[in-house]
Amino acid sequence: MTGKTQQDVGRAVGMSYSNVGRIERAALPSATVTQLAKIGAVVGLDVRVRAYPGGSPLRDAGQIALFDRLRVRLSSNLVMRTEVPLQIEGDQRAWDARIVGFEPAADPLHAEGETRLYDAQAQLRRIALKARDSGVDTVLRVIADTPRNRAAIRAAGSMLTEAYPIRPRVALSALAAGRHPGGSALVFI
Repeated sequence: MTGKTQQDVGRAVGMSYSNVGRIERAALPSATVTQLAKIGAVVGLDVRVRAYPGGSPLRDAGQIALFDRLRVRLSSNLVMRTEVPLQIEGDQRAWDARIVGFEPAADPLHAEGETRLYDAQAQLRRIALKARDSGVDTVLRVIADTPRNRAAIRAAGSMLTEAYPIRPRVALSALAAGRHPGGSALVFI
């Protein structure tokens, strides 16, 4: 990322270059959060640790519920499939959902869901890279309808309205009628 060698990074954080390489390849299961944070700081990355509530045994239960709420808003002519892998050998990324069956015929609509917005730029960049790598022109961004998420969208302002020019009501009306929204859209569900 920064053009530094594993030896440069190892010297900066006080560990061997071979252990830096193992961490880079996710082959060192004993790496500590402190080690990861030091390495991240040297190469210009923020390391974040996330904790999830223990209520549901399924970590992505919120995401599943989000797409279940979208599914009932779609025309019965449309078919939504979730967890659709990118067609790139060795790439482990997947679209959260893919919607097909539009009348008149149109390209599939790939969707990404967020139950909680926390870093609009990073999430926008992640989706843009996924779209670029899979040759997708339009994306449906599905956001859980919470006061916190609405405030985050307002705070992000024009950055998101430029990326998702189709108004939410227009997009949802089109999907309910079995039509492609005609561009990228951000909707609250």
